[in-house]
Amino acid sequence: LILLPALMRTFGGWIFRKQIASISAAVSLLLLGLFLTSNALAQMPQTADEIMAKSHEVFFYAGDDMKAKIHMQLISKSGKERIRDMTMLRKNRGEDGEQRYFMHFSKPNDVRNMAFMVWKYPARDDDRWLYIPAIKMVRRIAAKDDRSSFVGSDFTYEDISGRELAADTHSLMPEEPLDGRDCYVIKSVPKDEKSAGYREKLSWIDKASFLPLKEEYRDKRGRLSRTFSANEIKEMDGIPTIVKRSMLDHRNGHRTEVSFLEIAYNLGLPDNLFTERSLRNPPARWLR
Repeated sequence: LILLPALMRTFGGWIFRKQIASISAAVSLLLLGLFLTSNALAQMPQTADEIMAKSHEVFFYAGDDMKAKIHMQLISKSGKERIRDMTMLRKNRGEDGEQRYFMHFSKPNDVRNMAFMVWKYPARDDDRWLYIPAIKMVRRIAAKDDRSSFVGSDFTYEDISGRELAADTHSLMPEEPLDGRDCYVIKSVPKDEKSAGYREKLSWIDKASFLPLKEEYRDKRGRLSRTFSANEIKEMDGIPTIVKRSMLDHRNGHRTEVSFLEIAYNLGLPDNLFTERSLRNPPARWLR
């Protein structure tokens, strides 16, 4: 008992200091966690414009470049089917959003060796060319033809390379899950109604990957005209990719189903692939 006060004086201070140190460490970790969480939240897209910009980036700009074999099925309301097989090459150019696309068709015979090329620019109309082998002619596709059917499918030329985000006004709608995935829902309305084939578009954007899971297009009268669906998503070279997608035209019951096969990213595609010369003389090495 005589020794107890001395022991308390000796060890009590040490115990107290250890408790203070433990509390300080815990508080520091808590503050660090709060800082990292708030910093991460600050970097996450918050507005409709930011969400659409992120979705546009991961959907159209994944990797530095990309190659894919594409199988396209054009299916009528009665079930009659036509196919389109092609190879797509895509390359990003710099940080400003400029891109190059090249598509070469291999099947069926009536489109064999047809080729399509896009030079995509930010804030101005894209340049698009179509090579028609039957007449050995390269046809320039005017900006007004952006909404025309792409080789008879339910996708338009604009769907292939993407619409300029600034051409629409985007607003957040109530969030809604889709196929078990948490989604942002964004309404997009063309600033110039003559610039688009729709009055408004609703997009379901996956919160995890920012890929568009569904898009609904409404015509000038507000009727549902087309629906885009992401039917299957896989990681390819570590990049979440929509490998199966479809577009349904509600006006006539026609739909187009697209499968992306043999996908590869970051191949180092050279610039000289994306020229008029390649339209007429396909780069065999990159199309195999």
